[in-house]
Amino acid sequence: MAEPLRPFRLRGCGGPQKFGVAAGSLRGLLRKGCRLLQLPLAGSRLCLYEDGTELTESFFRALPPQTELVLLGPGESWRGCASDIERLLAAFCSQQGAVVEAARRLLTDERAPHRQKLLADLIHNLSENILAEDKEDDKKWFEGLESRFKNKSSYLRHSCESRMRGYMREVSGFISNVHPAARDAYRGIIDLMADKLKSVKYNGCYFDRREEEEAARLCTAEGWFSCQGPFDRDDCPCKHSINPYSNRESRILFSTWNLDHIIEKKRAVVPELAEAVKTRDGREVNWEYFYQLLFTLDNLKLVHIACHKKTNHNLSCDKTRIYRKRKQTHEIS
Repeated sequence: MAEPLRPFRLRGCGGPQKFGVAAGSLRGLLRKGCRLLQLPLAGSRLCLYEDGTELTESFFRALPPQTELVLLGPGESWRGCASDIERLLAAFCSQQGAVVEAARRLLTDERAPHRQKLLADLIHNLSENILAEDKEDDKKWFEGLESRFKNKSSYLRHSCESRMRGYMREVSGFISNVHPAARDAYRGIIDLMADKLKSVKYNGCYFDRREEEEAARLCTAEGWFSCQGPFDRDDCPCKHSINPYSNRESRILFSTWNLDHIIEKKRAVVPELAEAVKTRDGREVNWEYFYQLLFTLDNLKLVHIACHKKTNHNLSCDKTRIYRKRKQTHEIS
């Protein structure tokens, strides 16, 4: 006795179009599907859309009607919904303009708030103008900024410089906590640090995509920055990333990211510097070591605000590097 026909939704792995096919057996469904999608019967097979599980005859009999299935030809594979996501991402990269236009048409008629937001976010993200650098090529990016900024790199470089200047002010402001007898020596170290910062333009190159050699330590040449929290590049659980060059909203959001000191500035580095100056007892304070901890990527990491740990890091300075040998000067007789 022939098995009663049951309806299924069938698609190939190369496109989203679905077909209604009715069959009473796995072999019958496979035969009809191959004829419909013009695939060879030999080597073809059926699997569940949702997770890629390949069908057997017994498994097929247990399936409810209208189950969504994928017909695979020889050499093809299906990993469930992830395969659709991969195909979607590939379309974003290869047909970005067409995807944006299609999303705009869908948004026109969409009434569900959640779907509206998804479509609006998609259009926003795909409409980025990452490659534009100068103001005349992306005027919207510069809205709300001072007119003196003529390109994106100059603004982001300025933002980094401002952060470094702020760190310098904090170090200078700590002088009231330094032992009175050591304040002159502390001021001397501050002056040396300030001169070094000025000579490297306050390390603004860290956020300037034109300075690829330095910027590559934080991002790619295209301007992408990745969260390095909590303590190394692999620990960000959400894989936060941002490209502040892409659009105005991303530029504003990037200002909320933190340049976090791994060995903490206020709790560890600056107090250790003050103590080193106080107890130097004829030794030379290794101010360049403290400079690296305060102002360079040796001790700074870029962190999304959600990954910025406000608790004590419980890390301290390297005691073996606080002082250094004085440079010997030899007189020629």
